[in-house]
Amino acid sequence: MNDLETLRSVADRQQITDLIYRYCRSVDRLDIPLGHSVWHEDGIADYGADVYRGNGRGVIDHICAQHRYTLHHSHQVSNIIIELDGERAGSESYVAASLRIRRGEQLKQISVWGRYIDQWSKRNGRWGLDRRVALRDFDEVRDVTAMVEHDIGRRDRTDPSYTVLGETP
Repeated sequence: MNDLETLRSVADRQQITDLIYRYCRSVDRLDIPLGHSVWHEDGIADYGADVYRGNGRGVIDHICAQHRYTLHHSHQVSNIIIELDGERAGSESYVAASLRIRRGEQLKQISVWGRYIDQWSKRNGRWGLDRRVALRDFDEVRDVTAMVEHDIGRRDRTDPSYTVLGETP
């Protein structure tokens, strides 16, 4: 591989990694346009029959609608492996998601550990998701006691991160 090919490979991997991160940000900030931007228009999402199967952009709508009923949520990805093949790529990312809900007086935490198995393509110079299979490896629901009341972070574009990233509406 020559220097130009290496540079292109590094840039492509970084662009795909950034889209994986932006997906997590979109569902945590309930930012539907950001989530839609990760997918190609004809992308397909398979989160299992009990969660969602259908249009990739539709899964963003579905997840954000469901997350509106939670108090807090946070998604992290790690162990990202990307295999490039010209204008196509495959990736596996490990995901850990934690969500807080209240049932009566009891605060509960839902934790999910799984993986995103993704197929990507570069169209008109832009990488996007063609297909995602979201696998849930294991999960749990447990009672929790919050240490403090969290009131700075927001689940919309008023979150402080939008200001520092220069994305205020």
